[in-house]
Amino acid sequence: MPSGRTSARRFRNHVAAMVLAIAATLVSGAPAPVAATGQVAPPATAPSPAPVYPITARIVARYPHDPGAFTEGLLWHDGALFESIGLEGRSEVRRVRLEDGQVLARAVLPADQFGEGLALWENSLVSLTWKTGLAHRWDAKTLKRTGSFRYTGEGWGLASDGKALIQSDGSATLRFRDPKSFAVQRELTVTANGRPVRNLNELEVVDGAIFANVWHRNYLVRIDPASGAVTGLMDLSALATEVAATDPEAVPNGIAWDPAKRRLFVTGKLWPTLFEIALEPAP
Repeated sequence: MPSGRTSARRFRNHVAAMVLAIAATLVSGAPAPVAATGQVAPPATAPSPAPVYPITARIVARYPHDPGAFTEGLLWHDGALFESIGLEGRSEVRRVRLEDGQVLARAVLPADQFGEGLALWENSLVSLTWKTGLAHRWDAKTLKRTGSFRYTGEGWGLASDGKALIQSDGSATLRFRDPKSFAVQRELTVTANGRPVRNLNELEVVDGAIFANVWHRNYLVRIDPASGAVTGLMDLSALATEVAATDPEAVPNGIAWDPAKRRLFVTGKLWPTLFEIALEPAP
């Protein structure tokens, strides 16, 4: 039997390989600069990229999840889960009981809108749509729509850090928006090993850090909200294998954080299970 030290080293090597996979498959780069002579100029000296640490995905509990729910946004509030469901003609915002997955209340979006990310701000929920450029505000208790506002570009994930709403659009850029006007306050480029990471999807803020699903990848990345550097990686492959989804779009997507009990919930599109994950100590 390998020693604990050997197992830890193998796990770190596995994580390092996954980080390299991010750099190889999810990043965008520019060609090397060319000097006037036609020779490739030497690269400029740059600061060392921030290290990426492994975060163990230890399963604490499993709960039922609607296998027909195309999950695009997930959050925990007032003792329940709130979930944004996608696909045209099927999009809605739900309040869901954790223990049995029962839908306690729902608000249906117009049939031509594809529901996306979901975030809490004060006593309201804010939900995105994919390509229609509309965000909706909902009363968190009644799920009655209380307003809508427009934005440009695509809407993917949404989260709140208590000061701003953080939005992803499938690129490597996160936008911090004013919660009332939805105006962009600042933009943040997310990088791993110094290179931009694309396909950022569902978002959640956990202890000040931003956690994000990466579309069609079985892991979560932890992002420094100041620098944009990916500082942690959580492999969800075991969870994806357990649910044994056959639909190619049944990918991990859905992160909810319960700060009072320090519980992290994760699920995926069309997954029959919602997992409670313990965050093991990490740098």
